[in-house]
Amino acid sequence: MNRIWSGMIAASIVYAFFHGTMQPLSEEILNASKEAVNLCIYMAGVTGVWTGMMKAAESAGLLKKLERLLMPLICFLFPKIKDQQTKEYIAVNMAANVLGLGWAATPAGLKAMESLYKLNHKTCTASAEMCTLLIINISSLQLIPVNIIAYRGQFGSVNPTAVVGPGIVATAVSTGVAVIFCKVMQTVLR
Repeated sequence: MNRIWSGMIAASIVYAFFHGTMQPLSEEILNASKEAVNLCIYMAGVTGVWTGMMKAAESAGLLKKLERLLMPLICFLFPKIKDQQTKEYIAVNMAANVLGLGWAATPAGLKAMESLYKLNHKTCTASAEMCTLLIINISSLQLIPVNIIAYRGQFGSVNPTAVVGPGIVATAVSTGVAVIFCKVMQTVLR
């Protein structure tokens, strides 16, 4: 991938040099850098707000309630896991993903994967539960796609929340397919 990007950058510089467009290329590079920094600052603010809301939800006990709601699903998806702490990590990860807080889901996801690794007797081969967690995490049903709404708002969308409905449908379908795939593979691998 690095070679592809390096090649594209080198090709654009060579093209600009031979066509006399080095000045516009330089200006665009600087403008893109400025936009990248602005986007990082904007997203840091959004991340701070939503992470704070997640912390407030945790303090208010809402996260525990959501965990209890997700436990039947977790028991269905991960029938071999008996360790309660691992289930709680998975529940927090799934809850954060459902709320569209992917960055808040990452620490719980890493803790869950570490716990699954220990339950897997620290072997280098991923267990079915580890694969299931990864697949469910990637498909990730989202009710509020916070990142996309923030990006659309940053870039001047008239209605940044217009993606909520289609996002729910798309992530529901991807998560449904992921659950079916995981259950089929768990049956096949028995």
